[in-house]
Amino acid sequence: MQRSTALRLCLSLLVAGLLLALLSHWGGVGLSDFRAALARLDGRTYALALLLHAGIYGLRSWRFALLLPREQRPGVSVTLAVSAAHNLASYVLPAKTGEVSLVLYLKTYGGVSASAGLASLLVSRLFDLAVLCAWVAGAVAWLGSDNTKLARLLPLVLPLGLLAIALAGLCMRPHWLSSSSLLLSRALRLSRYAIGRAVVVRLERLRLALRGTSGPGTQLACLGITAGQWALVFGFYAVLARGVGLPDSVGYGEAVFGSSLAVLFNLLPINGFAGFGTQELGWNIGFELLGVPRDLALASGLAVHLVQLANVVLFGLVAHLALGFVRHKR
Repeated sequence: MQRSTALRLCLSLLVAGLLLALLSHWGGVGLSDFRAALARLDGRTYALALLLHAGIYGLRSWRFALLLPREQRPGVSVTLAVSAAHNLASYVLPAKTGEVSLVLYLKTYGGVSASAGLASLLVSRLFDLAVLCAWVAGAVAWLGSDNTKLARLLPLVLPLGLLAIALAGLCMRPHWLSSSSLLLSRALRLSRYAIGRAVVVRLERLRLALRGTSGPGTQLACLGITAGQWALVFGFYAVLARGVGLPDSVGYGEAVFGSSLAVLFNLLPINGFAGFGTQELGWNIGFELLGVPRDLALASGLAVHLVQLANVVLFGLVAHLALGFVRHKR
């Protein structure tokens, strides 16, 4: 197991390094350009970005807690530490394999059942996709009227808006996901086999857990929390983008569009270590469409990514120290 993990980590680092090398060659930038972008970031700007990042963590952990059954819900400090530790694992491990660490952390340090932890994670991600689609649709609609390049993307506004509505509706009835899977498994008569019966049992547990996330007012509260979380996410990117040298023409709307492509590219399961390479590619495409020169877009994207990674590692290490104290106390 350890050898397999080390191999995956090495491959992840190799993919990230290769992608960054190709992007640097394509964009015509070198280490001096990246260092110059980081050097432009002053202490006040970084402090503001760090504060926004901390706010994102607080809202994310609050949403995780609301989506857990009340009788299994850990304390605020445990939930916050679990969320930060999970975010570090999700960010660093390749191909998003760290996502499921939330279930393990919640079970180990909060006594939360695996089905309830998985249900909280799945519904949280549905909320993220719904709100992200809405934010991107709004940014394209807002900027497309004044930008000839983005005007070609205006036909995407309606599909993105409809997708956001569909995903939001699924967030209100998340148990439909497992219910449809149960119907399919019964149609295929999987219960005839031992492994099929085990799958059906777990799907039933997940269905009950997902139904438990849709209490009165819970979904609407989570929708509002998610909207606030993404407002802070794009505010974080906007502050750092200006701080590392992007022009004054890049406002909040431009930051939403440019960084949203970085977020979407970072969701790809083929990304390397900490999303290096894929996130920069999305950032570069997004801001190039807004008229930012390619070399400046790429240099700023890597600088922002390094600051983001530093924050994630900082919060993650503090979280693991806190969780170690929780285990010792128990």
